[in-house]
Amino acid sequence: MAGANKSEKSNKSEKAASATTGAKTVSRARVPRHPRNPVAKAIQRPRTQQPVQHPGDPESPRAPVPRAPGALLVLFGAKGDLVKRLLLPALYNLTRDGLLGDDVDILGVDHNPNTDAAFRSQLKVFVKAQAVKKVKPAVHAATSKKLQRTHFDTAVWNDLAKRIHYLQGDFLAPDTYAQIQQRIDAHANGNAVFYLATAPRFFGDVVGQLAQNGLLAESGGAFRRIVIEKPFGSDLASAIALNQRILSSASEQQIYRIDHFLGKETVQNILVSRFANGLFETFWNNHYIDHIQITAAETVGVEERANFYDHTGALRDMVPNHLLQLVAMIAMEPPAAFGADALRAEKAKVIGAIRPQTAAEARANSVRAQYRAERLNGAPVPGYREEENVKRGSQTETYVALKLFIDNWRWMGVPFYLRTGKRMSVRDTEIAICFKPAPYAQFRDTAVDRMQPNYLTFQIQPDEGMWFDFQAKQPGPELRLSNIQMGFAYADYFSMTPSTGYETLIYDCLIGDQTLFQRADNIENGWRAVQPFLDAFAAADSPQVAHYAAGSEGPKEADALLERDGRSWHKLG
Repeated sequence: MAGANKSEKSNKSEKAASATTGAKTVSRARVPRHPRNPVAKAIQRPRTQQPVQHPGDPESPRAPVPRAPGALLVLFGAKGDLVKRLLLPALYNLTRDGLLGDDVDILGVDHNPNTDAAFRSQLKVFVKAQAVKKVKPAVHAATSKKLQRTHFDTAVWNDLAKRIHYLQGDFLAPDTYAQIQQRIDAHANGNAVFYLATAPRFFGDVVGQLAQNGLLAESGGAFRRIVIEKPFGSDLASAIALNQRILSSASEQQIYRIDHFLGKETVQNILVSRFANGLFETFWNNHYIDHIQITAAETVGVEERANFYDHTGALRDMVPNHLLQLVAMIAMEPPAAFGADALRAEKAKVIGAIRPQTAAEARANSVRAQYRAERLNGAPVPGYREEENVKRGSQTETYVALKLFIDNWRWMGVPFYLRTGKRMSVRDTEIAICFKPAPYAQFRDTAVDRMQPNYLTFQIQPDEGMWFDFQAKQPGPELRLSNIQMGFAYADYFSMTPSTGYETLIYDCLIGDQTLFQRADNIENGWRAVQPFLDAFAAADSPQVAHYAAGSEGPKEADALLERDGRSWHKLG
């Protein structure tokens, strides 16, 4: 491995010693940033995988995960991309893994005319594309270490497809709901999940129609649940109003406000890493942590979402939902138990503790920008204002950076820097925790000119895993330090089958586990934290949106946001 300065003979000796003792070899340096070398043992297996006992693992395999209970899954907005590209592939994966039985039926509802056979045929194209992927087997697997292509299982698809049906109907017409009621009555147990994969403007109306037509009434042990996609509101006032409208028709226990980020294994692993490893809690506070950075960078532009995006922007699209959920996972207090109520209460508390900012503070602690035209890989890439369906002279941001504080005992004085943008240099979602540097005094009369900070990085996507930076002495007579990275990559330890991130969330909804779904107060606290920045961006005296080159790491104004605090952004990629 580059930078390790180890001879081949030395490497062989270390491997032999590891094989003799049963220990795992630990990476001492790594370049590039994400090696394929396992150095940690995961605590929580992906829910959609059956447990496997690895060599040297003292634990016996756990019992298989039980199948979800039977239900009719009603998908409003069935012709949309969300259903085709994410939800149906997730349902296929759950069926493949034995977590959905023959008693889970799917009913797609949309205003466009269609038939059951045509609907199934259209969905098969997308499910097959998701199923056929190249994946790297786990290091511990007995199979080849080369990339392996997963396959589309026709038998699994046929088993699922026979339970997929289509209903043409207007979301606002009572007759649509009468027909849905007939389908529920015909189902074996009367359970139903209503998934709102629609435009946000329909959320309140669909829930109201469900209630008015008696579809939310629970009796005889049957459940009725509603899944609502983001965005949940467009500001604090609209989020409060939508919560009030929905809660007037259904109870909080029936509502599953979904954020697909929470379905990612690496996001769930944040909690396990924090609370199942005793070493972290000691230094998880403002005594040892200097600051925290949370990044969600995308290489794509707005593409076909321009109509939606130009009225939304990066702040509304990403911060109240995805980024603040990551803040909650990192910053929350340990829950009394890992049940839904306890965990969601702690998340709501910590988001509610985000410091309110005045108009002047919001302007000073934020940057908004748009990508401009550039040549990438020899081809021209349009700027945001040149994208189709974007208003000329638009001030909508495709990049936003914020500086937040959490006013509680644990995090007082620790800044949280958030950034998200489109057309960035690499695709990278990560949480970088920067620890306070060690004292320099003992190195003053040496060749060491400065101390590098230690970072603990949770890599959400791609190259999912955890990485820790620390200082080590370079070989040689002089005292010189190198920044070394030690890490754990999910793909090195687990056989990662293709997934969309929705599998765990759909399964949890069917079994009635709300742990990974947002509660009303959490939604409102998130918008409450973001509202000062929305107001600052909308103010008449707001500065014009800044710009950054497509394919870069963002605008220079975002660099200045940290530089004035004597800090810098963690490098992307």
